[in-house]
Amino acid sequence: MGTTLNISAQDLDHALVDELKEQFGNAKVEIRVHDIPGAAGMLNEPDFWALIEQLDWTKPDNDLVVEPIVSALAQMPVANIYQFQDLLSEKLWKLDTRAHAAGFSDDEDDSFSVDDFLYARCGVVANGKEFYQKVLNTPKDMPLDTTFSPLLRIAKKAYERKTDKKMTIAPAFNYETFSNQEGWK
Repeated sequence: MGTTLNISAQDLDHALVDELKEQFGNAKVEIRVHDIPGAAGMLNEPDFWALIEQLDWTKPDNDLVVEPIVSALAQMPVANIYQFQDLLSEKLWKLDTRAHAAGFSDDEDDSFSVDDFLYARCGVVANGKEFYQKVLNTPKDMPLDTTFSPLLRIAKKAYERKTDKKMTIAPAFNYETFSNQEGWK
């Protein structure tokens, strides 16, 4: 069992970090930034979908397709980059259900590619809010031939461009296939 500390980001300083090190020794620490509803500058659901609409499907290369979103996020505060990743993770997690995966098994040997299913869920999100809502509400409409894995790298690229550092993140929702335990019952 872990300990939960609620600390304002404004209160974080070297003295507090040193105190935490002293009190908790070698314990693992997870820092999760919680949104404040209605706070200025927070990336919300409409903002997320507006960014997704910027995918440039006229480009011949996936890096160029996602470039408008990467560029836009890199101009925003770092918190928005994390919020984008959290919203994406939530959408992918919600599609991680047995009903949505029904068409992905090979009837002959009952094999199932967890990666293919994840990339297909990415494809659903990449096709915009209306398509996402349709597939979310009607799992039989889950496309078997539409994938877009580059969606998973957008936040990391934007973060690295903005900070010149590697992004380390544990998104709000684990979107790996089979993570939505309720969806697989």
